Amino acid sequence: MQGSILSTTRAARPVTLASRVLRRAGWQLVVSATLALLFLVLEYDTRLDDSVTRLFYSPSLHGFPLQDSVWLEWLNHRLAKYAVAACGLWLLASGLYRRDSRRTFTAAMMMLGAAAVSALKARSAHSCPWDVAAYGGNAEHFPTLATIPLNAGPGHCFPGGHASAGFALMALYFYWQPAHPARARMALWGGVPAGMLMGLGQIARGAHFLSHNLWSGWMVWVVCVLGFALFDYRAARRHQA
Repeated sequence: MQGSILSTTRAARPVTLASRVLRRAGWQLVVSATLALLFLVLEYDTRLDDSVTRLFYSPSLHGFPLQDSVWLEWLNHRLAKYAVAACGLWLLASGLYRRDSRRTFTAAMMMLGAAAVSALKARSAHSCPWDVAAYGGNAEHFPTLATIPLNAGPGHCFPGGHASAGFALMALYFYWQPAHPARARMALWGGVPAGMLMGLGQIARGAHFLSHNLWSGWMVWVVCVLGFALFDYRAARRHQA
């Protein structure tokens, strides 16, 4: 694949292509806003988070039996993350070698999406399940946009950092979207389950609530929407000039 989305649309007028890029980004942002509203409704009273977390919590042990699971640590927390990192590095190296700007940019967006999640997580007041009073800790569990309670706990647990590595694969959807829609859909149906499965491993350990992982995927998606909209729009404008 060449570095520009213009290779398969040479017959299109540049202004039409630029407008198409903006329309596509607009619809993707509408989808993002709809998902945000849905997530806020689902976690309004934290019952969905709690119903999922209780599946992995043992009241008799006052903790999460899988918290220190070697299998989860190695298969989910290490190997899965290393595999995604290897994918991103391969995209970056091959993009630089082939002088394929779109491939190189895709690798950068994978890293930027995960970095954005990590930056918000480092400043978050939301605590992990194992720190919450209902699961053996002493912190209060509260929805995303709720007022921060006095006993919020240690925080630094929202959104789900580990899940963002899997969701970063959604960048491949935007990479293929203009010229290969079928491949793009396959990439999307690969990135979303990857993020959810990696997040599920953390839920099982008591390290995250379901909502943490949903918002992680949402943030990576929005970063990719905005980043690729800028990349594609600038490419269209350069072609026009």
